[in-house]
Amino acid sequence: MKADSVRGNMSDNHLGMQIRQFILQKFPLARRRHLESSDTLLDSGILDSQGVLELVSFIEQNFPIEVADDELVPENFQSIDKLAAFVRRKTSNG
Repeated sequence: MKADSVRGNMSDNHLGMQIRQFILQKFPLARRRHLESSDTLLDSGILDSQGVLELVSFIEQNFPIEVADDELVPENFQSIDKLAAFVRRKTSNG
């Protein structure tokens, strides 16, 4: 997806669907728990430190942003909803 088209269609719902799809494909525990967008990813054990790195890689490859080290905080990665809001903020500031 090109950066311009991503920026033009950047709703949290659309972002959330893309992120959710990746998480469901990559992390079996998310499928078993019937993951919802507001469910906690870190506290529930769906994502561990390796999972966060895989998710960052997915985000950087699919959206026109780079995730800085100081942005790797639970507040940004706690749920799909929070991730989508984080990506939207980064793309609208870029």
